Amino acid sequence: MEMLSDQLLIRSFQKAAELQLHSDFVRLLTQEMKRRNLFVLSKES
Repeated sequence: MEMLSDQLLIRSFQKAAELQLHSDFVRLLTQEMKRRNLFVLSKES
């Protein structure tokens, strides 16, 4: 996880959420984003 750039981590999180991947994987990405103090604004339709 530490080898991912911030930008790639955010893109991975967005794609995982879009594809509704396993919640454990999304949670792992979320935890890493929190650790790095990264935040993503959600897009509302």
